Amino acid sequence: MSRSLKKGFYVYPSLWKKVLDAQQSDSRRPIRTWSRSSVITPEFVGLNMEIHNGKSFFPLHVTENMVGHRLGEFALTRSFRGHQSHTQKK
Repeated sequence: MSRSLKKGFYVYPSLWKKVLDAQQSDSRRPIRTWSRSSVITPEFVGLNMEIHNGKSFFPLHVTENMVGHRLGEFALTRSFRGHQSHTQKK
């Protein structure tokens, strides 16, 4: 279920503060976040971020095409390692 347009986008408050601080200081250091449900806004464009995927942090450079998507969409939590090989029965 999507969020109401009346409410606007959702960005975790401390993440929003870190983004605004990084914009003002022109910092290239990545912003670490666990907030996968936050929406990427135009203020995020050009920043380097690290999104937690449950095990480690996934690096991400935010581009203009990512605006409107959630951060968790770009840090996958599951890795497919292929099906197990079938052993030959004796």
